[in-house]
Amino acid sequence: MEITFLGHASLSVKFDSHTLLVDPFITGNPMVKDAIKLKDLKPDFILLTHAHQDHVLDVEEIASGTNCKIISNYEIAMYFQEKGFEVHPMNHGGSWSFPFGKLKYVQAVHTSSFADGTYGGQPGGFVLSAAGKNIYIAGDTALTMDMKLIPKQFVLDLAILPIGDNFTMGIEDAVHASDFVECSKVLGYHYDTFGYIEIDHKLAKETFKKAGKELHLLGIGESMTI
Repeated sequence: MEITFLGHASLSVKFDSHTLLVDPFITGNPMVKDAIKLKDLKPDFILLTHAHQDHVLDVEEIASGTNCKIISNYEIAMYFQEKGFEVHPMNHGGSWSFPFGKLKYVQAVHTSSFADGTYGGQPGGFVLSAAGKNIYIAGDTALTMDMKLIPKQFVLDLAILPIGDNFTMGIEDAVHASDFVECSKVLGYHYDTFGYIEIDHKLAKETFKKAGKELHLLGIGESMTI
């Protein structure tokens, strides 16, 4: 399974013959520049954790050029369905088996609304079970005790956690989150894009290392394989 960091909280996940795109925010990200082009993104499915502009900005353009299906909470799914896109609605605690594997929609503590003011439902994250791996995609979230429920059902191979602080967990809380989900391999995201969420990369890695954990910080367009 190959995971490519597309900047901010945007990810491409490829395995077997499937490509998943998570929270596409490309054209509005000043750090991406020409590193990623929308025309090159051809996902089979788009996963959306919540409705904020820095997570859904490029959904319509990408989905318009493909036959992909949008997976998110009920309110977000209905928002895009009304625009003519194919969707699959979910809600907290629910799971569904897709052609690529299984998704469970889990709790996130944050807010969720579209740029036009439309209510975006309750934010969430996903546990992806596919290609023999289990990956937790936390979305934008605070540290929450609900994370302790995840290892009761899944043995995680990777936890993808926000680490930028201010709007989400910061570095120290992300370490606690990795404890809660019982996963020592972490991919950090949702950092550096804006002034509010700039981090000290060296300090972040040292903090995780002292806790006996491995923090990956990928450059835009860089990939890791699990």
